[in-house]
Amino acid sequence: MVFAERLAAAADRIETSLDGALGERLRAGEIARPERLMAAMRHGALAGGKRLRPFLVLESAALFGADAEDALVVATALECIHCYSLIHDDLPAMDDDDMRRGRPTVHRAYDEATAILAGDALLTLAFDLIASDGGMAPAVRAELIAMLARAAGPGGMVGGQMFDLAAEKTPPDEAGIVRLQAMKTGALIRFACEAGPVLAQASPAERERMAAFGAAIGLAFQLADDLLDITATASDLGKATGKDAAAGKATLAGLHGADWARRQLDGLVAEANALLADYGVEGDILRAAALFVAERRS
Repeated sequence: MVFAERLAAAADRIETSLDGALGERLRAGEIARPERLMAAMRHGALAGGKRLRPFLVLESAALFGADAEDALVVATALECIHCYSLIHDDLPAMDDDDMRRGRPTVHRAYDEATAILAGDALLTLAFDLIASDGGMAPAVRAELIAMLARAAGPGGMVGGQMFDLAAEKTPPDEAGIVRLQAMKTGALIRFACEAGPVLAQASPAERERMAAFGAAIGLAFQLADDLLDITATASDLGKATGKDAAAGKATLAGLHGADWARRQLDGLVAEANALLADYGVEGDILRAAALFVAERRS
């Protein structure tokens, strides 16, 4: 229960932080912010969810003794990026989804143009949040901004999304699927896990270890997601299922089958645990996070 409680508490903290970032903070000053845009941003960002990526920022920061408030800022910024990506992913030109977390997607609740702009605004707000945090050392702020830009950009999440779109017409081989998933899903998770030692100004070796941990659970997350697309119901996920197969997208679970995918997930959890071996009981929450990612049912 400790892990579930920590995850729920972190989700509450992130929800409160996002609410503040998308509320009075944006209304402050003399420059007008369009209310419809702000409402659409809030619809896309304040929709609940597990908040796994920001949770990983908070826990990796705690593992290395980084400042908790600085970690919350970075976690909130990362969730802005994730929410922007979901808003754009749901658009008709991309995955064309009508539901997200059990309610209408932003382009259905508002319109396509507003959804595009809401995503754009959340993306840029993320960097504003980190850049404006006076508690971090300037070099740490600059490093985190650069890391997040790379994780979200053409060599990370957005590049992976482009490969994903191309995969509908030309299915990639297994190496291509791994590359796609490491970029589209894995890049932000790697950032989340490496952000902790960066905030704490830990050693390069510790940064590398946590990045490797993030890569392992990032692959596990996508593999579990692909498995759920095959085995779960729409009511389980709060969105449509079976869409990868319908779109002709190749996935590792689809390529090798559900049993193979479950064995791979076991191996990835073992790999993640081994990377945390030196941290003893202090790494237990992150070990539980790896298991949660692999065994999730929604």
